[in-house]
Amino acid sequence: MRRRLSHWPLLGAALALAACQQQASSKPAAPPPAPVTVAKPVVKTITERDDFTGRFDAVAAVEIRARVGGYLASVNFTDGALVKAGDMLFVIDRRPYEAAFTQANAEVSAAQTRLDFARQELDRTERLARSGNAPESKLDENRQNFLAGQAELNGARAALEKARLDLEFTQIKSPISGRIGRKLVTEGNLINANATLLTTVVAIDPIYFYFDVDERSYDAYVRQGQNTEGATSPPVTVSLGDGREAPRDGKLDFIDNRIDEATGTMRVRAILDNKDMRYTPGMFGRISIPGSEAYQGVLIPDEAIGADQDRRFVYVVAEDGSLHQQVVRPGPRIDGYRVVRQGLTGSETIVVNGIQRIRPGAKIAPQPTTLPPTRTAGNGNGNGGAGPGTTVKEGGESQGSKTASGAAP
Repeated sequence: MRRRLSHWPLLGAALALAACQQQASSKPAAPPPAPVTVAKPVVKTITERDDFTGRFDAVAAVEIRARVGGYLASVNFTDGALVKAGDMLFVIDRRPYEAAFTQANAEVSAAQTRLDFARQELDRTERLARSGNAPESKLDENRQNFLAGQAELNGARAALEKARLDLEFTQIKSPISGRIGRKLVTEGNLINANATLLTTVVAIDPIYFYFDVDERSYDAYVRQGQNTEGATSPPVTVSLGDGREAPRDGKLDFIDNRIDEATGTMRVRAILDNKDMRYTPGMFGRISIPGSEAYQGVLIPDEAIGADQDRRFVYVVAEDGSLHQQVVRPGPRIDGYRVVRQGLTGSETIVVNGIQRIRPGAKIAPQPTTLPPTRTAGNGNGNGGAGPGTTVKEGGESQGSKTASGAAP
């Protein structure tokens, strides 16, 4: 019995050793290095551009009203058509005004006849007075009649001119070129002079674009202009709000004379061509203006930037292949990339894709690539750029996209 019991400790030790070996063999193998894309940032000369939203407005707009009253005889346009300055739009019944013109013309003829007779009488009396055959009272009377005849003729001519204008005003013509609205009055209705609204006409080409600039940005633009010798109106581009069409070039032609105290913004206006009538007054749009002078910028993809609460960082690959986080301060988007204001010089190699697969202390399998100078939605992740040099202020310390507080005046 003692010999059998002496084998139990050896058996327990063997079982324990087998369990440890089985546990050690069940541990998972170390994961392979994570494949990530690495590249150097894009370094090039850039000019930041700020975007503002606003509305298009007509260069000229006219409410068509009649200058004389009467019954509307005809409407000579199609609703919504394009008209030129001088085109006939409405005609008011001309017959009463033709009669008034004829009567005024007759009054002028009668006054001219009376004036001619008064001049003859005055000449005759002057000859008689010089020879002593006419009293001075008769000479004064005829001179008075002559002067009264001149005044009467002038009055008749003024009445004739008024009758001519009234007759001309019965034909209502477009004062400007543009697009006409619908007719608000149909034939046969009585038109009140200077009261009844007949239609409207708005000029289409060129067209204005009104937008509001916040006080901080306006002050920065003023300082930038003061630092530039011979500064002129900066080049601007205007597009529709959806951004589906290529922007058009324009120029700033008006800045208001005071900042709105209620909104803290300055009203600014741009003007641009609209020969194809693509833009309509009242439409919503976006304008891009230079926000900085040209400088050497460091640009990286948005997906290369990680976030840790309020910090933004990128992974920099060292010469020995190790990784470390580099805190950066991102700026606006330009050409499909994010501008890095601080943290990178452009000579570093950073992880540009796959940072979600990186863990502290983990190995990586770097896959080098070269970033193109300009990136669009077709050659990289993200939403790309709105165009060369276009900036949408977002992220980091930059402001959000600026929006006009109201429509154009």
